[in-house]
This record gives sequence, structure tokens and C-alpha cells, in this order.
Amino acid sequence: MLASGITGLLMASHDHYVPPRVAAVKPVLPPVGTPQTPPPPNSGQVPPPVSLTIPVIGVRAQLIHLGITRSGALQVPRTATVAGWYTGSPAPGAVGSSIVAGHVDSYTGPGVFYRLDELHQGDRIYVRQKDGRLAVFGVDSVHEYRKDVFPTLKVYGMTPTPQLRLITCGGIFDTRTGHYLSNIVVYATLTS
Repeated sequence: MLASGITGLLMASHDHYVPPRVAAVKPVLPPVGTPQTPPPPNSGQVPPPVSLTIPVIGVRAQLIHLGITRSGALQVPRTATVAGWYTGSPAPGAVGSSIVAGHVDSYTGPGVFYRLDELHQGDRIYVRQKDGRLAVFGVDSVHEYRKDVFPTLKVYGMTPTPQLRLITCGGIFDTRTGHYLSNIVVYATLTS
């Protein structure tokens, strides 16, 4: 059973940590490649993801594989510069809710998902698959959930179409615990 939310997307806790302020976003170009066509249901023919590009917020990152911890929580990347695909979820582009998590920041500066909350409906997200094809997603919505009331079933639950969920920490930073009190979740649907 996957624990609610993501409990540790802040890489280290520091008593006097202040989330970073950074310069304006530098958009990146969308990747070039053949778009994936939706697979037949239950075909299992979607290759694993290798990279993620979100042009409007300047994200171009490698995707690593994540599992769950002994306590049942989603693992988090060991560095703030990559994002991770939860291998217990469908590959991006397959039917169901594919989960990708990344850090908002760390004590060294902004993380890969620092600007995740700036996405809007219709923005494009590109996931490069191991075979070189692209799964292209359109953002449906962006939500902030307090970690103590995280909607686990809504985020991780099965869907009848290929969906993508991007997750990071957000909201208020609690200097006492060294963690953010909320999670940002982006909901997106396969468009290609």
C-alpha cells in the first residue's frame, strides 16, 4: 500500500532553511521525435520512460526509476536535478495513472520541479520513451494538497485513459520540521 503523499521531497532539513528565489524561467524547446500512438488497452507495449521535458517551465531532466520505501512511502530521487518514475505505476503513455516525482528544491537551490505550480491547463509535457518515441501530455489541472489530507486514490488510482501525475512538495515550508506542508500535483492526459 502506497502511503499518502510524498513525505520527503526536501533533500535535507536545516533549522534556518529558506526556499530559494530564482531568476525568471528560461523556456526550453520541445523535444523532436515520433509521437507515441495510444496503445491498445492491456497491451503492455509501452516502453519505460528515460527523460522528461516541460518547455514552458524550462524543465529538461533525466527520469530515474523509483519504488517504495520500507514504510510504504514513495521513494524520492537522491538529487534535485532529476525526476523519477514510480515503477509501480504504468509507464507514461500506458493506460492508467503514471506517477513522476521530483524535488521542488534543496539546500543547494531550486529543484527540477521548482516551477511545477506555474503550469496551466493546455501546457505540454513530453516524456521520451526508451525506444525514442515521445508520449505527449496536456496539462488538465494543478492542485495543492496538504500532506495530512493527500487524496491518495485520486492521484494514484487507476484511470481508463493514459494519464500522468507530476508530484512535488509545495505550500508553506515548516522550518521546525524542515519539510513543506503540502504537495503540488499536476494532472495531465496523453494527447499524442
